[in-house]
Amino acid sequence: SNAVWASGDQIVGAWLTPDDKAVVEIYQQEGEYFGKFVSLKEPTYAIGEVDGLDGQVKVDRKNPDASQHKQHIIGLVMLSGLKYVGEKKGKHSWKGGTIYDPSKGKTYKSTIKLNTDGTLDMRGYVGISLFGRTQVWRPQQ
Repeated sequence: SNAVWASGDQIVGAWLTPDDKAVVEIYQQEGEYFGKFVSLKEPTYAIGEVDGLDGQVKVDRKNPDASQHKQHIIGLVMLSGLKYVGEKKGKHSWKGGTIYDPSKGKTYKSTIKLNTDGTLDMRGYVGISLFGRTQVWRPQQ
């Protein structure tokens, strides 16, 4: 329903990851929520950071799929398939998605909670969410 989408769409927009390392644009497609990197604090590799890639634009070089190794991190869809599941105790939640960590080349299950202060709790976890870690994302002004 449109009412559900309106509530779900509260996370649509640009979000800053911890330490302002990246800006992720969250968008809605056919009732599911996705996020892609739109900017990086350090968009290129530092000298000596990665053999042979000094000063080049960061790419998805750790992806288990070798065909993705030249894909730029900026523009990469890193959040996929989250669905809005409603509100509990004033917190809205999105579940059932995945988050991809290009620094490790790994994909984790993910959930999002919208906090009352307007920040997001972005949780990625393996298996049981008990063992996950949570990042706080802030809206980009």
